[in-house]
Amino acid sequence: MRRVIGAATVGNVLEWYDWAAYGYLVIHIGAAFFPSDDRTASLLLTFATLGVGFVTRPLGAVVVGWIGEVHGRRAALMTTFFVMAIATALIAFIPTYAAIGIWAPICLIICRMLQGFSTGGELGGSLAFMIEWAPDKRRGLYASFQQVSTIAGLLLGSGFAALMNTLLTPEDMAQWGWRVPFLIGGVLLPIGVWIRSRIVETPLYIAAKESNAPSPSARTSATLVLRAIGIMAAPVAGPYLVYTYFATYAVTFGGLTQGQALWSNTIGLIIVMLFTPLMGAWSDRIGRRPMLLAASAFFLVGGPFIFDFAASMPGFIAIMQLQAGLGVVIAVFHGVCPVTVTELFPTRGRSLLLSIAYAVGIALAGGFAPFIATWLIAWTGSNTAPAYYLAAMAMVTIATVLTTRETAHGKLA
Repeated sequence: MRRVIGAATVGNVLEWYDWAAYGYLVIHIGAAFFPSDDRTASLLLTFATLGVGFVTRPLGAVVVGWIGEVHGRRAALMTTFFVMAIATALIAFIPTYAAIGIWAPICLIICRMLQGFSTGGELGGSLAFMIEWAPDKRRGLYASFQQVSTIAGLLLGSGFAALMNTLLTPEDMAQWGWRVPFLIGGVLLPIGVWIRSRIVETPLYIAAKESNAPSPSARTSATLVLRAIGIMAAPVAGPYLVYTYFATYAVTFGGLTQGQALWSNTIGLIIVMLFTPLMGAWSDRIGRRPMLLAASAFFLVGGPFIFDFAASMPGFIAIMQLQAGLGVVIAVFHGVCPVTVTELFPTRGRSLLLSIAYAVGIALAGGFAPFIATWLIAWTGSNTAPAYYLAAMAMVTIATVLTTRETAHGKLA
């Protein structure tokens, strides 16, 4: 299981390391590729480019998911890692807008699209691989390590960005410092290839293929995918707003420096990483549904307070404590949601359908969450406007979970 966990999570670490580096360095990236006298316009364009990576996720989900069904989970995992590592490293070498004009943002968008393609198949494929290896009574615990790897990637990206902002001057960060995290991401390529080359196929996949088990019908597949997307609404939107977007929010409205906001994020992510396996293991005992309902209800009610409190400029310590407390709630989502949606799908079709569900669900609820939050504030003039989006996503999750059977205590189909 140690080898399984390592192989399944290494790609996720790289994916979220890149996401964190981009999200936390968005001000410098915006200045390099989308220079503008209007800071809000520059941020919107940069966040939109961040969201573009999610547009190609469905394509990656279909292609890589198909590879996982026809050629096996191992082949799918090798494909996604190669594409992700190469695209991440290329971002470090793109010239700025001042050097090559419109080609600079075009090249950035192409790299983000390649990353999105890879990620579209990575999460579903790695989750299917891990859960198909896990013991029946510990699926929640083992699936939670997938999300621990997500936090590890965010933590690496946040911590590295914070370190760079601390060690370098703002001028150095703007000129070349923002490139270093993406260059480091390329170093993971040979490490990840070595780890994934040592894995073997899951017994459930082999048994399903040898028995010629039928794939679910088109109608059943569509129903399961839509249900999975509904369950993911709050578990996706919550983390994206509380961490990726919150670093920018704390600087723009909370009065923190860039370095303080990144360190606050880093501390909060440590809390999430520590609590996620506990939440996954707990869901093995009491079930998935009550935990998802409780966490969603928290954000439905408490969203306005979160953003209003941060915008009141309470200081670094208070915002850090806020993010640390929210980390416990986010850990519920990270520990419970992945195993819940994976258990919905049968082995024959799991890799493809799960990849599609994650690609579409994350694109809809999370990919443009920072963009939507920034736009809502500009449109309404209210600093608490992002809470409206968070509340809407929480209501979708609550409604879906209430109409979904408990999946914790049975065998995988």
